[in-house]
Amino acid sequence: MQKGKKDFNVIGMKNSGVFANFGSEVPKFARQLLSRVNEIQNRSKTEIALYDPKRVEIHLEGHYYVGLIVNDTLNEAPSGMEYIEATQDYVTTKGKISDLGDLHLQLLKLADEQGYQRNLEAYIVETYHPIENGEEEVEIYLPIHS
Repeated sequence: MQKGKKDFNVIGMKNSGVFANFGSEVPKFARQLLSRVNEIQNRSKTEIALYDPKRVEIHLEGHYYVGLIVNDTLNEAPSGMEYIEATQDYVTTKGKISDLGDLHLQLLKLADEQGYQRNLEAYIVETYHPIENGEEEVEIYLPIHS
C-alpha cells in the first residue's frame, strides 16, 4: 500500500446501477466507450473507472464513469461523454484484475489499520494495465482525507 496525491484527467461516460452488479456492468459499459475511442482527443492507452463509494450498508446504488486518461486538459468532450478532473489524496495498491475483490478488501483493511480516514465524497478510482499472457493489472486508488 502506498499513500500520495494523484491527479487524473479523464474523458468518460457516466452510468449508474446497483453496487452488487458493478462487476459485470462496468466492463460491459467500458466496451461501449472503447467502441468510440477514436472520438477522444489526446487520449492515453490507460483505461480508468471512477466509482461512487458505498457510504453506508443500505446505500445500494451508485454511479460510475468509465473512460480513458487524457494527456491534456480538454475544453470539450465528445457527445455523451464528460471531462473529469480528479485530484485527491489516495492510498493505493495494485494486482491482477482477477483478484479485484480481494485487493479492495485488503486495501480497506490496511487503510483502516494505518488510521486513514476515507473520503466518502470522492470517487474510488481504478486504472487498468495490460500485462503478459492477456492478463490485466488493476491499480486501485482509495480516497482519503489528508
